[in-house]
Amino acid sequence: MRRITKDGAVRRLAHYGYRARQTAVNLLETGRPSGIRSKHPADFVNFVARQAGRAPSGFPDQWRINKDLKFASPSRVAVILNCFYVDLLDDLLQRLTYIPVPFDLFVTNVSGSPVALPQSLGKMAHGVVLDCENRGRDILPMISLINGGFLDRYALILKVHTKKSPWRESHEVLSGSGEQWRDVFLDSLLPSAEGVEEILTAFAQDCHLGLVTADGNIVGTEHWGGDQRIVEQILRRIELSVDPDSLRFPAGSMYWCRGFVLQGLRCLNLIREDFDKEAGQIDATTAHAVERIIGILTEESGLVMSTPGELARQDKGGADVGLQCWMPDAQPNPRATVIPFYLPQFHPSEHNNEWWGTGFTEWHNVAGAVPTYEGHYQPRIPTELGFYDLRLDEVREQQATMAREHGIAGFMYYYYWFSGERLLHVPIERLHADTDLDQPFCIMWANENWTRRWDGRSADILIGQHYDRVPAEDFIDDVTEFLLDPRYMRVDGKAVLAVYRPGQMENFAAVASQWRSRAREAGIGELLLLSVDVAKDFDAIDEQAMGRVDGILEFPPHGLPWQVGPTLEAGLDKRWRGNFMSYQATAQASINRALDMPDTYYPGAMVNFDNTARRQWHPDVWYGSNPYTFRRWIAAQAQALAVRPREQRLLFINAWNEWAESAVLEPTTRFGRTFLLAVRDVMWN
Repeated sequence: MRRITKDGAVRRLAHYGYRARQTAVNLLETGRPSGIRSKHPADFVNFVARQAGRAPSGFPDQWRINKDLKFASPSRVAVILNCFYVDLLDDLLQRLTYIPVPFDLFVTNVSGSPVALPQSLGKMAHGVVLDCENRGRDILPMISLINGGFLDRYALILKVHTKKSPWRESHEVLSGSGEQWRDVFLDSLLPSAEGVEEILTAFAQDCHLGLVTADGNIVGTEHWGGDQRIVEQILRRIELSVDPDSLRFPAGSMYWCRGFVLQGLRCLNLIREDFDKEAGQIDATTAHAVERIIGILTEESGLVMSTPGELARQDKGGADVGLQCWMPDAQPNPRATVIPFYLPQFHPSEHNNEWWGTGFTEWHNVAGAVPTYEGHYQPRIPTELGFYDLRLDEVREQQATMAREHGIAGFMYYYYWFSGERLLHVPIERLHADTDLDQPFCIMWANENWTRRWDGRSADILIGQHYDRVPAEDFIDDVTEFLLDPRYMRVDGKAVLAVYRPGQMENFAAVASQWRSRAREAGIGELLLLSVDVAKDFDAIDEQAMGRVDGILEFPPHGLPWQVGPTLEAGLDKRWRGNFMSYQATAQASINRALDMPDTYYPGAMVNFDNTARRQWHPDVWYGSNPYTFRRWIAAQAQALAVRPREQRLLFINAWNEWAESAVLEPTTRFGRTFLLAVRDVMWN
């Protein structure tokens, strides 16, 4: 909502990191577009160099108009089959008849020979053959499907390929022939109808299970080979560091996995030019690096890898879950009620015309941002929804549909009310009037000063909170029409109402009492009154008023430790004067807090926080946000909430569309839908 400040110690630490960088920047191996020579096609410096201008799509453009890829009613399970050795295809296709639920089949054909699918193949609902260039082995064709969004709809994916691996017979360390290795995979992953059912049932019963590969093929650091540096370069794209001593990955690149494990790879922005030309390599290529990255990112997302042998030894715990969840008509049962914060600033208003110039909206800030470190994703650019105008009903309809499709229960609208005057109120008023739109919602009163610095404090105020002019008690009268809306979100019958900075009101206890009384009189009923967990210097609720609220909601990065991020690694611009924080540290602090939170505390997570669009060279930036860490964060929160009654499992997310603070679930050019897919995977897992 606003720039978050911290004490001088953090500012000094962040600035110390900037000064240290001035003496160390020439020691960086990569990351500077000038003076550094690329060692490999996937190097970070090449990724940074292509950020200017229009980004490549990452998949063949002709696929956009390929009618065979437009499945009318997709299954929940998909199979990716890469075909190089055509003579092995029939055996693989026969094995697919063991899959006991409907599935869709994508055959990526890199053989150079024509390939056709049988008209009937077990429970295959849809099948398509896509001719691909023989580059990047089985990995680039898979990445192309991911980049095009063709795998986004699937909850579970089987990845297999025609495998001979003739090099294995002469390998110094690995034993056996390529044929024997292939048989191990097929006998583990597609052994029989009963064996496949056991694997699918394991995924249905265990929400932590992320990937299943062949027995004996989850390997570790002894298999880094020549790939560590390439892995580090690729993962730097999502600001994720690598611990070389903890590598675990599914060797051989055949496995069953949750859809998100692969879907999330869209955030790596891998394209054809990142992959080595085919030359018979058995190591040190982008394809081999991605093979290892699959394991790293599976565990980063809070999921585990296993094998059929390990699954057979596990106690199923008597869970009454089988194959039904993989059927196309399966109805999701969300693990929690996910409520992202919703910013209504994307439309012109009289106040913004006066303060910033005619036609100003938040998009002006967003589009004007400049990167402050190497690879910094600024400006953030929307894709599917575009630079929208929230005066348009169709925009909110698109948002509501997208949210619903990804396990999001409703939005918490920031509500701006200053001494009896509404600001930026058009979207919620239009929503209230559009009674046919299936969009649950609730309200947070953003009761802070509106300032030119976008920080909610007392300097350079454009419009302030003056409780002596119009009493805060009257706020409830202003929002009554919305709280009476049948779509307004409730918990145990109580209307959810949040207050951002309750401590700003000297008599909040009396205010809250009045709100409850007036709500009953207006027919709203009882309130679930929540305070935001903010610091004392940001007007947190005091102990006297604490008893007047029903709970506290977490609003990261508010109320969490600020730990300085890797300033040297990032390569900050010489003009930098902001705070550079660690997303990983903030996520872990929130996860740890959730382990012993009281029942009246409602956890939260943030997509990111980076207000460069508002503060440019003096921003607060959290380094390290990516969809996999975000998934681990919200999965931990959902797990902590599981002990509560179903209706009381509220999980707040910062945010749906805080574009100028980079807290955005909506699709972007760099991340696509991957943050939304992380939410869906956790909620419907």
